[in-house]
Amino acid sequence: MPFTEVATDVWVARYEWFDVNVSLIRGSSGLLVVDTHASAVAAATVVEEIRALGAGEVVAVVNTHEHFDHTFGNGTFRAAYGAVPVHAHEVAAAQTVDAGERIKALYDDPENLDDPHGDEVQETEIVPADTTFSSAVALDLGDRLVELVHPGRGHTGGDLVVRVPDADLVLAGDLVEESALRHAVPGFGSDCYPMEWPLTLDIVLGLLSSSSVVVPGHGAPVDREFVEEQRNTIGIVAETIRDLATRGVPVDDALATAEWPYPREELAHAVRRGYEHLPRSQKRLPLV
Repeated sequence: MPFTEVATDVWVARYEWFDVNVSLIRGSSGLLVVDTHASAVAAATVVEEIRALGAGEVVAVVNTHEHFDHTFGNGTFRAAYGAVPVHAHEVAAAQTVDAGERIKALYDDPENLDDPHGDEVQETEIVPADTTFSSAVALDLGDRLVELVHPGRGHTGGDLVVRVPDADLVLAGDLVEESALRHAVPGFGSDCYPMEWPLTLDIVLGLLSSSSVVVPGHGAPVDREFVEEQRNTIGIVAETIRDLATRGVPVDDALATAEWPYPREELAHAVRRGYEHLPRSQKRLPLV
């Protein structure tokens, strides 16, 4: 079966396109779906596989953040299961449409025309979450409580993690990256918060025990030690940015000036965003 049980009544399906994960959590009232894949067409396959699993009906959906590969299946799940609530952090919900339209515009670029999924991305109706929170909320699945926690900003401004206390499991979204497609490099995109990300992962680590299972947004489940190591490596990125800015290295020279723990081509947005987010007191001229 595409869905693999990673803890008691928690299943994860890992899809080749983007190596993205869709997760299911079962309680007595039904299934909670976490993330919905990258298009309406892709999500229809997910729905078929959920029904083939035979674990129950979907009663709610969660988006771990606003990016299209985690939200573009929302409309398909609504069509399949009725007006189920779609949960997300308030920032993610507010930015889902704009983030989706930016991706659709990218697929207009001739360089992306060879992507066989381009048409289905363009044709997907963007359906943002309709049930939001600011800090933390508990969802009642009948005999099981599931916690949604916004630990802070990192991959985006609206990241959440899903904690299943009785299973000692956390679904971390893209705050944690394992996928071999990206060589386990975190997604430092144009909307990331590299200076805050290490502290955000400190909060996530506070939700974990030594034996916790952590499911990233992309790739295979990991353990607490993996999260600790990734937190520390992201911390090196943040402190390197801080050091360069403090020494007055211009932002356009920063990537070439320092040694980095990840490939330079993955860090252009992180460096520019980091410089933008540092307070004025931590910058020294010349910076341009």
